[in-house]
Parts: sequence; C-alpha cells; structure tokens
Amino acid sequence: MAKSYSRYEYETSPRKLEPNYNVPKKSPTKKKTQAKRNVSKKKQKELKRKKIKTTLYVLIAFSIVFLVSYRNAKIDENFAEVRSLKEEMEKVEKENAQLEVSIESSLNLTNIEQQAKSLLGMQKLTSRQTEYIELPKTDYIEPAAENVVLEEEKGFLEKVGDFIFRII
Repeated sequence: MAKSYSRYEYETSPRKLEPNYNVPKKSPTKKKTQAKRNVSKKKQKELKRKKIKTTLYVLIAFSIVFLVSYRNAKIDENFAEVRSLKEEMEKVEKENAQLEVSIESSLNLTNIEQQAKSLLGMQKLTSRQTEYIELPKTDYIEPAAENVVLEEEKGFLEKVGDFIFRII
C-alpha cells in the first residue's frame, strides 16, 4: 500500500533520504583487531587452498575428458582404416574371381592347341612318329622278407614298469 504524505510535492524528483549510519561507540582494542587480522589471514589461506583445489579438479577433469575424446578419435581412425582395408580386400577378391574365370575359360583344349601351334610352333603327331612298346605283365615289386614291427617310443615310467614286469 502506498504511504500518504501530509504535504503535496510539486517536483518530479523524489525526496532525499538521509542515510542511517551506525557508528560504534567504542573503538576496538589492538588485540581484537590483530585477532581479526589473523582470522582473516587464515580464511584467505583457506580460500586460496580451495581455489587451488578446484583448479586442480577442473584440470584433472579436463585432462580426463581430453584423454577419452583422444581415445575415441583413435578408435574411429582405426575403424576407418579397417573399413578401407576390407574394401580393398573385396576389390582384390573380385579381381581374383574374374581372373579365375578367365583362366578357366582359356583352359579348354582348343585354346591350348591353338596357342601351342601359333606360339610354340608345335604340330600334331603323325602315325610315323608314334612308337609302341610292349612290357611284360610281371610284377617287378618284391615283397619284403622281413616283418617290420614299428614300436612307439615308451616313456620313462612305462619302461620301468615293463622292466619290473619282466623280472616278476
């Protein structure tokens, strides 16, 4: 609610308020001022320590964030490299498949014969160049006279057990 004043003001400027000063009646003693100074110095030291701690915490947090982002960047780079290597491998595999198809298509008998005639100067055999050989139908492989027995090498404990078994 607005206060009503007894007199009317014609001016547009507000009236001036007088400041309310609290003046201490007694002056403080030297001991009290020194104690206040010591307390204020301690508070200042504590404030400095707090500021330093917060600064260190901020730096540590920033370094952690930086390391995480750096690690993620490296991971992304490695994934991109893997992706590019896979694409390159797919291209090489396609090229190999195409080469295999072309080799298989060129390996038919007519192509080989044609290349032998044109590149190497070869010709088909005539009946005069063919020679026939007669071989007897006996077997030239002789069976082994001795029986070969293959034994596996036994371990130390098996040898000791066999030795004891032979003695008994």
